[in-house]
Order: sequence, then structure tokens, then C-alpha cells
Amino acid sequence: MKKTIFNKTILIVLLSILVAVVSIGCGKKAPPLPPLAKGNIIAPPTDLEYRIIDQAIVLSWKHQVDVENAKIEPDAFEVFVAKRTFDDCEGCPFVFTLAGTVPIPDTTFSMDLEKGFKYYFRIQAVNEDNLRSDYSKTVQYENK
Repeated sequence: MKKTIFNKTILIVLLSILVAVVSIGCGKKAPPLPPLAKGNIIAPPTDLEYRIIDQAIVLSWKHQVDVENAKIEPDAFEVFVAKRTFDDCEGCPFVFTLAGTVPIPDTTFSMDLEKGFKYYFRIQAVNEDNLRSDYSKTVQYENK
């Protein structure tokens, strides 16, 4: 009788360990990305600039496909913004959030601004397969 209980206990422990090991996984919880061949990327937006009209900022940029190094056409551009007060510490990290999406072929975006904040903007080209370019340079505007 003791041997049967001992065998069942060992079996339960071993099964528990097996379930734990199998369920841990690699820790990466995202869909797999396809391997990239030379040129199968999206070129990042370039020449990001802004102009101020009333209390709004108008961003504009350029994008060009590079048939040798970045031949995939984007479907849209995502505009990211980070906003900080003037009292925030110098060098403190800030988080970019999605401000909007601009469909191709447009390359401008406008947004109202609040006084008393520093704004940081950057752009990323994307396509329908969720392939993304690198970010553009970041531009900063202080709305005092």
C-alpha cells in the first residue's frame, strides 16, 4: 500500500515538473516575424520638419523607396508624440504614444498643442503586414 502511494506521489511530482517546464516557453509573447532578406525593409521617413500655425503644429516629412536597400512600400505613417512639462527633470525618460496615422501618399500631420509643454515628435513608416521602418529623427518644440 505504501509503495502504491509513493509511486503515485512520484508520478504526480514528475507530471507537475513536466507541465511547468513545457508551459514556461521562451518568454517572448509576440507573433514571429518573417526573416528579412536584403532590401526587404521599409525605408524610414526623412527630413522631418514642423511649422506652427496658431496653436497647432504641422509636421511634414519625406519618404523614398530605395530599390536596393529598402524596397518595400509603406501603406501609412504613424506619428508618435511625447509630452513633458518644463518642470520635468532634465534627462528623465519619456514615453512616446501614437498620435495618429497618416495614409500614403500624404506626408503631413497636424495637431493642437497645449501651452506649457515640451513636445517631441517622430515618424515611422508601416505596411499592412506590420513591417515597420526605423524611426525618423526626433524633433522638439517648446510651447511656452
